[in-house]
Amino acid sequence: MPTAQIVSPDPDERTRDRVLSAVMERGPVSAAELGDRLGFTPAAMRRHLDALSTDGLIEVKRVRSAATGAGRPARRYVLSRRGQSTMGNDYLDIAVAALAQLGEAAGPEAIEEFARTRFSGMEERYRPIVEAAGPDLADRAQALAGALTADGFVGSTRTVGLPQGSLPQGGGPRTAPAPTRPVMLSVQLCQGHCPIQGLASAFPAFCDQETAVFARLLGVDVRRLSTLARGGHVCTTHIPLGRTTAAPAAAVGPDAPGPAQADPDAVPRSTPATLSIHQQGRP
Repeated sequence: MPTAQIVSPDPDERTRDRVLSAVMERGPVSAAELGDRLGFTPAAMRRHLDALSTDGLIEVKRVRSAATGAGRPARRYVLSRRGQSTMGNDYLDIAVAALAQLGEAAGPEAIEEFARTRFSGMEERYRPIVEAAGPDLADRAQALAGALTADGFVGSTRTVGLPQGSLPQGGGPRTAPAPTRPVMLSVQLCQGHCPIQGLASAFPAFCDQETAVFARLLGVDVRRLSTLARGGHVCTTHIPLGRTTAAPAAAVGPDAPGPAQADPDAVPRSTPATLSIHQQGRP
């Protein structure tokens, strides 16, 4: 009597699930960045990305360099709408139909109240996590991203900012930074997946209430830059850190590279000193 054989999952399928998850978490992301993160050769990375693209699970987004504003836009990968849907939208049709019926019976205010109640529970659960991170706003944003990830939103943070006056106006040449310079910093809180994307697409009150929760948890006026529900490739929330003063520039020695040798696209590193009284204002 022949014995039954256990068929293992296709290794390529398991690998592509890893790639899809990485794109969801890091996107928009380049093939090189994905290869470094997952430990794949460029050829193997390209093969898996091509397969996911053919299946309609990812798509290419052209991103122009923010540093130079010139040159050919770089290729970055993001989840497609189909890719987002594969990550879990159970009972979406039923939920949308139920809320639509609620709105017809009780008016749009009932849907807003439903969304407010839904996110009030999130706020209660997240507040101890955010408070435990301490007073530093960037740390609090990172704690919030972790809480969102635990709930399936795949949260991450990126600190962005430039020294004031470091970029030319009107296409003129760059000037050397002053020994001390004000820096406008912010954190971008990103959500690579939205378990309620379909609901939020039909009922914007969900996005509005979530944004209000973020503002209360962080104690600053935040601003939504993009949402998956409105066609964005990621939900991005702008969190202003305020104005800081960069550390004095290091002394230039005889062996230090001159202006022609310096990387024109590199943002000078700075050590934040004191935050101004505008810490809680928009930059």
